[in-house]
Amino acid sequence: MTDSDCMTPQLSAAMTRRQFFRRSTAGIAIGIPALAALLTNDGFAADTANDAKTGGLVGLPHFPPKAKRVIFLHQSGAPSQMELFDYKPNLVKSQGVELPDSVRMGQRITGMTSGQSSFPVAPSIFKFNQYGRSGTWISELLPYHGKIVDDITIIKSTYTEAINHDPAITFVQTGFQQPGRPSMGAWVTYGLGSENQNLPAFVVMVSQANALNPDQPLFSRLWGSGFLSSRYQGVKFRSSGDAVLYLSSPPGVPSATRRRMLDGIAKLNRLLAEKYGDPEIDTRVAQYEMAYRMQTSVPDLMDLSKERESTFELYGPDSRKPGTYAANCLLARRLAERGVRFIQLYHRGWDQHNDLPRDIALQCKGVDQPSAALVLDLKQRGMLDDTLVVWAGEFGRTVYCQGRWMAGGGIQPGLTIGKTDDYSYNIIEDPVHVHDLQATILHCLGIDHLKLTYKFQGRYFRLTDVAGNVVKKVLAGV
Repeated sequence: MTDSDCMTPQLSAAMTRRQFFRRSTAGIAIGIPALAALLTNDGFAADTANDAKTGGLVGLPHFPPKAKRVIFLHQSGAPSQMELFDYKPNLVKSQGVELPDSVRMGQRITGMTSGQSSFPVAPSIFKFNQYGRSGTWISELLPYHGKIVDDITIIKSTYTEAINHDPAITFVQTGFQQPGRPSMGAWVTYGLGSENQNLPAFVVMVSQANALNPDQPLFSRLWGSGFLSSRYQGVKFRSSGDAVLYLSSPPGVPSATRRRMLDGIAKLNRLLAEKYGDPEIDTRVAQYEMAYRMQTSVPDLMDLSKERESTFELYGPDSRKPGTYAANCLLARRLAERGVRFIQLYHRGWDQHNDLPRDIALQCKGVDQPSAALVLDLKQRGMLDDTLVVWAGEFGRTVYCQGRWMAGGGIQPGLTIGKTDDYSYNIIEDPVHVHDLQATILHCLGIDHLKLTYKFQGRYFRLTDVAGNVVKKVLAGV
């Protein structure tokens, strides 16, 4: 097999023109498509100058940021807005009544309900109470949220075009309904880089609630780097064994031996990098070095023995159990303290079709206290001002069988944005598209979403695709 047999289009596009013609005269055949891509330099991923210190782009942030980092608490499976944040007291009068055509207006429905001959209204059975100086209505399912209502902004009018879970969660995380685009965390770390060279800039943790909907899938592409370099993808931390697979050295291999091995591999990889110019080779070297440094930093991060008893009481009894949502919220604060740029928590179990009243009550019991505790903990430590916390799912539920909040990091506290109709079905005030939410998150980090771009296959891509507006109403000081 010749070198050309194993060359990818990306690799050939990364070659210099001098390398191309030198190798071509030696009798190595490279196809016409590769030649066109090389000469135009438009066909594949673009190289961009990075800051040697942080790994982010030169010239970013675009303006002074309010937030240094993001903690995104993704409630996977779609938390029902009607049971949590969108109080509709008059809807009980319509219980069992057919949903008016004037409300649905012929909008698409999912395959699960397309065969129904009737669409009777099913209002929430849970009580709501007012909390805080703002008098915000919060469900009885989220009593701990009552302690943070004056610290958060609730957006009741976020909307999406996706009506099924996988396209919707892909849309929220990548800005596009089809797989293959970089995740939000990858975009952020590509733009801003890392504040801690001993930990990944983008960390992911996954939890499952009390065996509810155990088959609900989560794909690693949701925290992937897409067409960006793989150095920007999220690193998933596990709750048992090594936090990161293969982080520990094999038995009998001391640190000094591992160091010599890495140095030897790095020399070989540098020779390959000089020969082919493939940026993924440099990424591989950087990942090896990061893994070596993480052998010390990660065990210290995961060791909760030095946390105060009052901290465990704040986050709740599950915070001592590795892998729970509560423990992951506590670890999110520890990661934020150590300068990790983007921290993504996925919590499964919100896809509640068969017995919503029972399942959502169990789900909220495990989520309410830790979510509120994270905000309170950051506030007590003086970190909420520069940490943006986002609590969101991919969508909410329909009335016949969407709530999200943001806190800290430049967000106006104690505010409620948006309004829905009497059926919690259509938005009638201050609509916030998924791309608007993404643009606002980037804005808090000092990033102009229109300028954070990456050229790939002849087009400049961005997280917000060709849309998105910053929601100025939620910003503090605007």
